[in-house]
Amino acid sequence: MSPADADSDAPRTPPPPGERSPRALPRHIDPSHRPSSHTPSSHTPSSHTPSSRALSFDRAAAQYAAARPGYPPALLDAVEELLRRPLTGARVVDVGAGTGIATRLLHERGAHVVAVEPGAGMAEELHRSLPHVPVVRGDGNRLPLATASADLITYAQAWHWTDPSRAAPEARRVLRPGGALALWWNVSDHSVPWIAEQDARLRRFLGSGDSAHGSPVRSRDLPSGLDFVHRRVPWTRRVSVDTHLANLGSHSAFLVLGAEPTRGFLAEERDRLAELFPDGTVEESYTVDLNMAISPGPPPPTP
Repeated sequence: MSPADADSDAPRTPPPPGERSPRALPRHIDPSHRPSSHTPSSHTPSSHTPSSRALSFDRAAAQYAAARPGYPPALLDAVEELLRRPLTGARVVDVGAGTGIATRLLHERGAHVVAVEPGAGMAEELHRSLPHVPVVRGDGNRLPLATASADLITYAQAWHWTDPSRAAPEARRVLRPGGALALWWNVSDHSVPWIAEQDARLRRFLGSGDSAHGSPVRSRDLPSGLDFVHRRVPWTRRVSVDTHLANLGSHSAFLVLGAEPTRGFLAEERDRLAELFPDGTVEESYTVDLNMAISPGPPPPTP
């Protein structure tokens, strides 16, 4: 797998499905694949499907890239430990890659990464910031990749957008013997009082159990037929109030709600945060919930 497109070193906007030349793709990518066609629904809350919510990120791709939290180095340390090999030289597929937050970290560890992303806006933002990483339009329910072609498949904040009954067999098909499926989520640390209080306000405002803090993943949310190992990786980041609020506003629950009610909630939240953080800097506390399963067979060879 090559981390760069073969045609040119110049950044390019990802073309519509089917228009990229097969010779520009790593050999294990299936150029005949066509991602499912999704049309976002109207802004009526009751009409929002998982597909339309997943694609709502397209209209906030730059905000998402700028404000969303990354992941600590200890997370990839844990992935390497469970994978039983370093990421350097590994063939990695980052599914639901979004703007490339996890993709970049995997690439910087030396992995040969292909990003799979269904949304045009998110894929364009990823390609703009990581022009040498191949971006393929598609999703986890039908991976545009050859059988037994990946050492590691990652879903960073993305598994919950799949149909597990389709995505799990696809992951097993694409993984090489001894390869691994890694699912992880940043979850806000509700043991911190101000974060717990904010979460309660979010749930009251958004309804239907929605929040913008993430939720711990229970075993029943993970695909069946795989033996998962769990790790929890705590970490913090210090950001401006503006970045903190932009992070909240980049979550799908707000994106499908519409601009006016979102602005109203975030304005009230800004006032509360000004009292708690008079210097304008917020310390966000997270735990990365890592869930990783190894496919049968010996570990993939290290180059």
